[in-house]
Amino acid sequence: MQAYVLLSCTGGSEINLISELKEIPEIVEINGVWGKYDIFLKLSTSDTGKIDKIVQKIRSYPDVTDTYTMHVLYGQGGSIDDD
Repeated sequence: MQAYVLLSCTGGSEINLISELKEIPEIVEINGVWGKYDIFLKLSTSDTGKIDKIVQKIRSYPDVTDTYTMHVLYGQGGSIDDD
């Protein structure tokens, strides 16, 4: 199961928050971004129910002000490197 999460945080907390989020093993990619959201995350786990628990954990961080989660639909797209 994969999901992408966009999150907003309090101003100036991005670097510290990214460091903290790197400790969550299911986060396989994390980037600071410009725009409506501040941080982009890619989650991956074999347990479908775990995505929701991880997002709940992320939302509990004091500096996180908003999240937007997009669950991946398998069989529709994928990596450009996939056959």
